[in-house]
Amino acid sequence: MLARLSIRDIVLIDRLDIDFGSGLAALTGETGAGKSILLDAFALALGARGEAAMVREGAEQGQVIAVFDLAKGHPARRVLAENELGGEDELIVRRVQFADGRTRAFVNDQPVSVQVLRALGAALVEIHGQHDERAFVEAATHRALLDAYGGIEGDAAAVARLWDERRAREADVAQHRAEVERLSREAEWLRHAVDELGRLAPETGEETALAERRAAMMQAEKVAEDLRATHEAVSGPQSPVPSLSTAVRRLERRAAQASALIEPGARLGRTMSYGQGASRRATVPPAEASDSRGSEYCMIQLLASPTCR
Repeated sequence: MLARLSIRDIVLIDRLDIDFGSGLAALTGETGAGKSILLDAFALALGARGEAAMVREGAEQGQVIAVFDLAKGHPARRVLAENELGGEDELIVRRVQFADGRTRAFVNDQPVSVQVLRALGAALVEIHGQHDERAFVEAATHRALLDAYGGIEGDAAAVARLWDERRAREADVAQHRAEVERLSREAEWLRHAVDELGRLAPETGEETALAERRAAMMQAEKVAEDLRATHEAVSGPQSPVPSLSTAVRRLERRAAQASALIEPGARLGRTMSYGQGASRRATVPPAEASDSRGSEYCMIQLLASPTCR
């Protein structure tokens, strides 16, 4: 039962509060008194389409609040339960119409969609007018009317509950299947990862060794540049090696005459020979130089062993 209707800033109505008692309530008045405005405002609270023109001139928004007393087993309670709106014996419906055309709907101070508000309004109120016969072509009401006529509303409600339960079980099954498929994909990936690790056959400390090798290879360019500079200094046009080699050979020819004095020069010659050999070993062949990884590897190996060629 409608217990109270409050209207704020709707069309010509600035402020209106009506309390309805039990029994029949009649609102009468001559043409133009505002009966249609009152009915339109009430329909707005029940989910009717809102319009910016409904807001009173000069106001930013209009508002309609309808308070209902619900009996136990009232059809509106099912709509409330389906949308988890709760509520006790009193139901408060509020609709706000903004001057820019937007609207907001609330049921028991919880925001709801217009569709929910319409479903609730259809269960709460029947508005009769000169076009009442049009309600019979409303397909959404046919099933309820037929069930009511046949006196099987209880059975229909039981079937609806079973249908909802079936849909919930189907959703659970679909979720379980999706989880099984996800776990199957994860197991397949894990098996693939285990197979790859088995083929790689990692050894203890290999990760550290690879990290050190990677760090060394990252420095290969700088190492190669230093080696090229050294090679240029030893074998380039400005190299002192030819002059020193000539001097060493002259000294070696005198070794028999003054070995004690010539020995330091001979050691210098042997050192120069070793340096020239190392310089030749540091020169990367053109075929290998085209491969940056090969040249870097050769440079690193040269630092570790002078046998890389």
